[in-house]
Amino acid sequence: MVIDEGILESYGAKAISLKKNEVLFLEGSAALNYYQVAEGIIKMNNFSADGQEFIQGMFKNGESFGEPPLFGGFPYPANADAVVDSVVWKLSKENFIRLLKENFELHLKFCAILSKRLQFKAMMAKEISSYTPEHRVLTLIDYFKKKEDTDDSNTYEVPFTRQQIADMTGLRVETVIRTIKALAAKKELQIIKRKVFRAYAA
Repeated sequence: MVIDEGILESYGAKAISLKKNEVLFLEGSAALNYYQVAEGIIKMNNFSADGQEFIQGMFKNGESFGEPPLFGGFPYPANADAVVDSVVWKLSKENFIRLLKENFELHLKFCAILSKRLQFKAMMAKEISSYTPEHRVLTLIDYFKKKEDTDDSNTYEVPFTRQQIADMTGLRVETVIRTIKALAAKKELQIIKRKVFRAYAA
């Protein structure tokens, strides 16, 4: 969890509910609030001129999103909407900045979080421009295994649909489906009841 929910409440944060596919904010709108997921999943995305979606990030319980515009004073560069029914903490920009000024350790924590997100964007830009679909898919899965999985398991269940993987890697969904099947044939991935798993050596 980025900021303890008790601390958020003490600075005036409110919990808001979102239905599946409900939009929280749109690309180009003013950044006026800090957001942190309490329950569910929020994605940030853009659409190309031909309507193809590109997912910038997926955020789960305890994760925050959309902070760079708060610090930089520019409009949101992407949309944010709920992947499933979700609850999000909403804190005004003014109170968020005050919270950081009064809690320096949280300020440092955000520096680390934003640095890791920049690393992810740089990594995916390199993948999209330079590597094969198989390499892109495995790199994405391995990144989220390292980011999310804390039980040191040798098997990781991929928490994304084929479409979401396509939207994060710049591939067509048909390419992702073929790529996952090819990786399964090479035993890099496993497909069990349509779910995708990544196995790691013990």
